[in-house]
Amino acid sequence: MSDQQKIHPVAHDLEAPHTPTAPLVPPGETKSDRAEEFPPHRRTIPVTHARPPKRRRSCCCRCFCWTISLLLLLVIIIGAVIGILFLVFQPKLPKFSVDKLQVTQFTTGADNSLNSTFDVTVTARNPNKKIGIYYEDGSQISGWYTDIKLCDGALPKFYQGHRNTTVLILSLTGQTQNATGLVSALQQQQQEMGNIPLDIKVKQPVRVKLGKLKLFEVKFKVSCRLVVDALSANNEITIQSSSCKFRLRL
Repeated sequence: MSDQQKIHPVAHDLEAPHTPTAPLVPPGETKSDRAEEFPPHRRTIPVTHARPPKRRRSCCCRCFCWTISLLLLLVIIIGAVIGILFLVFQPKLPKFSVDKLQVTQFTTGADNSLNSTFDVTVTARNPNKKIGIYYEDGSQISGWYTDIKLCDGALPKFYQGHRNTTVLILSLTGQTQNATGLVSALQQQQQEMGNIPLDIKVKQPVRVKLGKLKLFEVKFKVSCRLVVDALSANNEITIQSSSCKFRLRL
């Protein structure tokens, strides 16, 4: 038969048990030594995730940021408005000077009290071109020797226009109790130095007018340092030196 199958011999039997050619355990090692090379079994720990932050915190942070932003914006707007007003109106502080002092009464009574009456001529100047000043009620002007008040009075209520100069003649009266030591100190000052230092202090509430807008009330203080040749009644008093300082208070 031409189609007869040819059978070739197989070198080994596939179903026969396979004998290893190399030992499973290298020489010099035992099975227990070989087992130690395998890592021990580890327990799997479940991963826990942190809880997301509450929505309330994020809302609070957002509100806080918005509040800070609005405040900063408001400060910037106010600063810009003030800057524009300064550029437009160019405000300047008023100027004061004490030009004349006349003593009409400066006598000691039987009870050792000192009665004083000063007529003070004050010049107030408004150097602003576009700003008017309303002098309101509640002012005070006083005359001092060191820390002792001799007399006081008040400024009248009036309006001072742009670049206006106003001359005021103010009467200051007062009575100082137990003035024996004061009179002795004045006489000693006159003999040793040939002059007497005085302080004229002014406290005045005013309102500033910008164009047609009348602003809120502010207060200013004026402190004038005078040096006069003497303090005696019905005599002409010479002012040897005079300097005034102006302070504004909201």
